[in-house]
Amino acid sequence: MLKEKNILLGVCGSISSYKSAEIVRLFVKAGANVKVVMTKDATSFITPLTLSTLSKNQVLSTYSNPETGEWNNHVELALWADLILIAPATANTISKFAIGLCDNLLSAIYLSAKCPVFIAPAMDLDMWKHPTTIKNIESLKSYGNIVINPNSGELASGLNGEGRLAEPEEIIAFIDRQLKENSPLKGKKVLITAGPTYEAIDPVRFIGNHSSGKMGYALAEELLKNGADVILVSGPTSLSINQSIKKIEITSAKEMLDACLKYYDDVDIFIMSAAVADYTPINVSSQKIKKQSDTFEIALTKTQDILKTLGEKKKNQILIGFALETQNEEQNAAEKLKKKNLDFIVLNSLNDEGAGFKHDTNKITILDKDLHKTTFNLKSKKEIAKDICNKIISLI
Repeated sequence: MLKEKNILLGVCGSISSYKSAEIVRLFVKAGANVKVVMTKDATSFITPLTLSTLSKNQVLSTYSNPETGEWNNHVELALWADLILIAPATANTISKFAIGLCDNLLSAIYLSAKCPVFIAPAMDLDMWKHPTTIKNIESLKSYGNIVINPNSGELASGLNGEGRLAEPEEIIAFIDRQLKENSPLKGKKVLITAGPTYEAIDPVRFIGNHSSGKMGYALAEELLKNGADVILVSGPTSLSINQSIKKIEITSAKEMLDACLKYYDDVDIFIMSAAVADYTPINVSSQKIKKQSDTFEIALTKTQDILKTLGEKKKNQILIGFALETQNEEQNAAEKLKKKNLDFIVLNSLNDEGAGFKHDTNKITILDKDLHKTTFNLKSKKEIAKDICNKIISLI
């Protein structure tokens, strides 16, 4: 759930701020993009250099760079973040957030935030139990903030009790669970195909196409980030995928059909992103065919249309197809949409520069059941995956 999320970590002046280094490391390990904002007092406990090295981003603590005068735009930082974590959150910062006091960069970012804010308090037992802190924590919760309660244990004062910052692993796991719990596709099962199929001629040669699988893999990752349980049926590619995605590797169109039929009845959403061969050799030689003449003929037969087959079996699933066209693009896509009983179809054209096979970019048009058309500009396939995912969410 944390992969490619933009996370802003706020670090306050507490002895437990040494744990912030491990929090940054775990976020980065999970694939997140991390920026760190420190209060002035936090720099007395852990150096900005440490957190900058781990996050691979400059650490900020003031409204502007004292050397260049460049403004650290708190609004842009708040909008950049997919989530904000304050860890450790001191009694001082908690009180500022509770009453809207804005006297440093971190509090200004907090007041500008539109994303989820997680607050992990750390302080001594008496401070944590003080009526003012209790009231401030309740205020923060009433504003929609999510509090990660401190642990009990030995404290810096020598006392033993509640107030110890939750361990980094606990914080990361807590946030991961919360993101999944609040995800728009939570509980939805998605089956998606990607890549080419290879139809064997002999043990050496095959009929295939130039599909890289990049669009399907980007979609699988985006669906996972939105909380779905994802099964990916993939033809031969060199791509890797998040280990939380169940990946089934196939080679031929028949193998892809069999894999899809195995899981189809149990899924809520099916996306046919793969470029499946339309024809397959009738006879496959068990030995390498030797070069004996100037011409060579192969008898081909149609492969079973996977998307049409599943469209005929459709019950309550959302069914999505792709159409890669070179001429009469919209007409052909509209015919495919109706013929295969789809909820919408994603059209892209080889006539558009930067679209189609192997590129890291794509340019698509979405046609829905009512032939309403939405056209998107040329974007990265990851961004296109977000657009398609948003369309799925709107249908749900």
